[in-house]
Amino acid sequence: MKKILKSLSEEEYRLVRKTKRKAMADLDEDALIDLHMRTRRARNKHVKNYRQAGAAKVTKKGGRGAARPVNSHNAARAEVFEKALAQVSRQLAVVAKKSAADLKDARLSKASGNKMERLEFIVDGKVKGGGKGKVISAGKDRVDATRQSPGRKKYEASSKAAGKRRQAKKDKR
Repeated sequence: MKKILKSLSEEEYRLVRKTKRKAMADLDEDALIDLHMRTRRARNKHVKNYRQAGAAKVTKKGGRGAARPVNSHNAARAEVFEKALAQVSRQLAVVAKKSAADLKDARLSKASGNKMERLEFIVDGKVKGGGKGKVISAGKDRVDATRQSPGRKKYEASSKAAGKRRQAKKDKR
């Protein structure tokens, strides 16, 4: 395992180091999502390299069994990122579950009339929300204004006339 880690590039090695439990302990949900995305991309890259190199070596070696040992280094690199992705996924699940529970508690306390906490959302670095949740105006009634236009009246009259012509033609038979 250490041999494989030493063969990674500096950027890939730093990414694997960021997926350790201690390094992820103080990350929030957004940072974990970003780390998860970067780790998944790296894993997909190495899996793709492993598969493509393996497929290319099958024709040279004459079979999949003979080609597999030659491609073991690529497989090990893909495995390193697979394990790193699993660690990030686990930590992200823990943080997301905690976040969902906190939001649920806040929502329930607000709904029960308990003024202990109010829901607040951070949008563009500013705290939003926390209002009383009442609509100030009743709004406008939704009325279909297109029925009154002259073009619409002409279209409907034409449609009715065409229907009556079709019916008259059938009745004449």
